[in-house]
Amino acid sequence: MSTVNTVDAMADRAGAMGISFDLSKEKEFLRANIRTLVERECPPEYARETDEKEEFPERVWKALGEGGFLGIPIGEAYGGAGGDVLDMTIVTEELARRSGAIGLTFFMSSCFGGHLLETMGTEEQKRELLPRLARGEIKFAFSLTEPDGGTDVLGAMKTTAVEQDDHYLINGQKVWTTAAHVSDYITVVARTNQNVKKRADGISVFLLDRETPGIRLRKLEKVGIRATQSFEVFYDNVKAPKSRMLGEKDKGFYGLLAMLNNERILTAALTLGESQAAYDDAFAYAKQRRAFGKPLAQMQAVQHRLAWMYTKVELSRLITYKAAYLQSLGRDCAIEANMAKLVSANHATEVTDSGMQILGGYGYSREYDMQRYWRDCRLHRVGPVSDEMILNIIGERLGLPRCF
Repeated sequence: MSTVNTVDAMADRAGAMGISFDLSKEKEFLRANIRTLVERECPPEYARETDEKEEFPERVWKALGEGGFLGIPIGEAYGGAGGDVLDMTIVTEELARRSGAIGLTFFMSSCFGGHLLETMGTEEQKRELLPRLARGEIKFAFSLTEPDGGTDVLGAMKTTAVEQDDHYLINGQKVWTTAAHVSDYITVVARTNQNVKKRADGISVFLLDRETPGIRLRKLEKVGIRATQSFEVFYDNVKAPKSRMLGEKDKGFYGLLAMLNNERILTAALTLGESQAAYDDAFAYAKQRRAFGKPLAQMQAVQHRLAWMYTKVELSRLITYKAAYLQSLGRDCAIEANMAKLVSANHATEVTDSGMQILGGYGYSREYDMQRYWRDCRLHRVGPVSDEMILNIIGERLGLPRCF
């Protein structure tokens, strides 16, 4: 039975029980449209080329803007589509099926650019920037992690912003600021008050023009997601106008917390797309590759691998879309969002590794995409938040004592 027929049969049985796993016609239309765009603007050869050359896929970004996809999380009043996280999940998954780098840049710029502006920005900031983002004219990078911090963001926060007349003076250093070199704006998080009882207090968020004097980039050499490069960013007496603060002074971190569920869900969607791509490639290869006089797909060991790969893809899809569905309704989904990231990222590493095994030596060849899926997805077991911290968060939400 084909994958499509299997999903249809599941949907029919679920509907009979009063549960539906079907997306609405509008969301299926969205999936069809973004899949068509990916096939047209980002064929496998182009995804391979941008990875090899470490070049940002500008033509895909332009097409996303022209097609209205970058405006999904932006309200209609600002030129967007007024969509929700379920829409963003669909687009992120479809982009990641071809390129994890493109999927990551889409959700980072949309989430920590568009969505953050919409929830924390002033009316003037929104009207100035959101329509331009929706059209694909600008990009955003997110500058949060510090060299000594990793997951301990608040404990390691050494970047400071000191108030002076009509501006703040920012000094510090960040790492893993993705797409900083091609972004027009960098959303940077800094400490504006040292004398606080709670570490989450005293943090503010600024939106900086990347060309602001005092900002310097140093490229980080990555194993994967090479078409969207990452950077160390140094802030040396950078003047940030007060008009470029997002949200309330000293309360910026609480605004960021509202983004965390979206970040977890979209990371899950990203790794889900990579898993699906790895399964599809391995399945096609096993059917056409012959050994010992028969197709690989006829060998029980290979069939078992493919069956497990498909099962893990579908398990990832179920928890990812459940979390996105709950978030779109405004319901509490902290556990589901964190589980989605944990399950999908771990399954992606297992699925792509099985894909490497099925392709054998060809899996290790850069002429095939399997090694790229394998390299790209491994990041997401440690970033944007590690497996261990995800488990800590789930444990705390279950009522266990806080352990971090």
